[in-house]
Parts: sequence; structure tokens; C-alpha cells
Amino acid sequence: MGADLLRRGTVLVASYLAGSLPLTNVASRRVSGVDLRDVGNGTVSGTGLYSVTGFRILAVVGCMELAKGAAGPLLAGRERPWLAAAAGGAAVTGHNWSPFLGFAGGRGVAPALGASLVTAPEGSALLAAGLGLGRLAGETAIGCFLSICAMPWVLGRRRGAVGWATGLALAVPMLVKRVVGNGPVPSRSAAVYLYRLVLDRDTLRTCRETRVERADGRSNRAPLAWKSIRMRRERPSALSQAPLSRHVLRRV
Repeated sequence: MGADLLRRGTVLVASYLAGSLPLTNVASRRVSGVDLRDVGNGTVSGTGLYSVTGFRILAVVGCMELAKGAAGPLLAGRERPWLAAAAGGAAVTGHNWSPFLGFAGGRGVAPALGASLVTAPEGSALLAAGLGLGRLAGETAIGCFLSICAMPWVLGRRRGAVGWATGLALAVPMLVKRVVGNGPVPSRSAAVYLYRLVLDRDTLRTCRETRVERADGRSNRAPLAWKSIRMRRERPSALSQAPLSRHVLRRV
């Protein structure tokens, strides 16, 4: 009994630590010298990584993000579905509140996709559909929100109590992170919390954009911070050469 509890605890801790690895931020700093906590709304996410490195780096790191979400459920094994459900939730929690980033992090979508690929593939399909339809409609945040909310119900209908547990373990940390974010709430009003939950921003209107100069000399656009982007100069990347000796974030 004691040995089994130790093994279960080891799986959960390993899942949390795997999820907490800030791979997107490491890639951003190595390639472009930019800390994603200083870009846009401060979310350490694939969107932020794309804005400073482009699609090729995003594709590679995105696969690694899926893998870190799948690691815990794979360790748990199919014969222990309840532990696999908890391990998936631990990976998403680690991603959203990483000790390596001062308990900042992303929104947990990538590790949730990876975890559900192992525990409930229909959950991954649901999340992907929400992201895709939201993108087509011009509101990815709303599409993602609807798919997250539907996940426990869909998995519960298909897999019973274990499905409900799996869906809730993944959905709850993602929804909580949308509300609390990585920074202080500008106004403690119900409207702001509702905007954060549904729209993943602090206002009803879409935030402005900032142009991010990349190491290759090109630039992408990224959302401006909820309050204002923290302007700072970065050390030159090891991959960047003159004439672009500094990476600068500037508004346009």
C-alpha cells in the first residue's frame, strides 16, 4: 500500500515538473533574446513564441509542449485511468504556474492537448476544433473557452465518471488561469473577470498590437499588454549578428 502511494505520488510530481518546463520561453530567449513575459499580455504561450520567432520554431516547440503534457498520463498507464486523469491535470497546472517562471506561465492548452491524446483523444479533437473555429471567426479565445467548458460534459458522456474526472482535471486549471492571468487585475469589477474568463483579456474591445523585431531582421505583430508592455532592451542573442545587435520591443 505504501509503495503504491509512493509510485502514484511520483507520477503526479513528475507530471507537474514536466508540465512546468518553460520550453516556449527557453526557445524564445535562445533564438530571439526575448522573454515572453515581456511580450503582449505576458502569457508564455505558442502565440507569443510565434510573434518573436515565426512558425518553424513554433512547430518544433509545439510538439515538445504536447509531449510534456502526455508524459504523466503515459507514466500512469491505461490500467490506472484515474491516476492518468490526475497526471494530466498536474501537467496543465505546472504549465500554468511554473516555478521556473516565478509561477507565471501559459494557458495550458498545449499540455492539455497532449494529455488528452493519451487519456481521451476526443478531448484533443474538441480543443483543436474550438481553436480552429475560433480562429476562423476571429475570436480564438471564445472558441477555446467554449471547447474547454464542453470538455468535461463530452468526456463524461463518452467515458462515464473517469471522463468527467479527466475533463475537469484539464478544464479547471485552464479556466482559473484565464481569470487570474499573470498580472494584477486593473479593476476588481465583475465585468473584468468575465472578460478575462470568456475573452482572455481585460476589456471588451480587442487590445492594440505591438511589433516585435526578430533575430532574423523581420518582424511580427503581437497583442499589446493588458496595461502596457514593459519596454526593455535584451542582450543580443547568440544567433543574431550585426547590424541588429539589440532586440527591441516597440509600439506601432
